[in-house]
Order: sequence, then C-alpha cells, then structure tokens
Amino acid sequence: MAIYIVAYDLNNEVQRPNIIQEIDKTNWARLSESSYAIETSETVSQVHARFRKYLDDDDQFYVITLSRPWTGQGPRNVNQWLAQRLGPAG
Repeated sequence: MAIYIVAYDLNNEVQRPNIIQEIDKTNWARLSESSYAIETSETVSQVHARFRKYLDDDDQFYVITLSRPWTGQGPRNVNQWLAQRLGPAG
C-alpha cells in the first residue's frame, strides 16, 4: 500500500463534503485542516482522478507520495498512524 499526502484549498466550499467522503473511503490520518495522509493501493494518478470530479478550475489539489524519512509535530494518534506505516520518525 502507498501512503500519500492529499492537500487541497477549495474556493467553492460546497465541494468540501465530497472531498471528505472520498478521503473516508481510505485509511487516513488528518494532518491539518485541509491535508490528510491516506493509505491506498491506488497510484498517484488514480487518486487524483478520483478526486478530480469534485474540483473547480480555481481549486488547488495535490497528491504527494509520503515516505521515510519523516518528522513532524502533532497529535499522538497521527504520529502513531504515520509510524505504523512509514516507520519511526527520523
């Protein structure tokens, strides 16, 4: 399984619930208000294509591969989620 960061800035907030529903279809950890780490067997292109239908031309949306090394500061459950999938922070 791959781990990706999905980060977005939507200018049409009506679409946000649809983005969250798509994220909920994966195993995920919330990194910030509009960025998530997701675990999926899909490729980067497949993930982007799945979300594309919810995006307007003026929205920003990125899918970025997440791998080791990593480090961060945040909730314990998020750090544990990342460490379980990527290994300990370094």
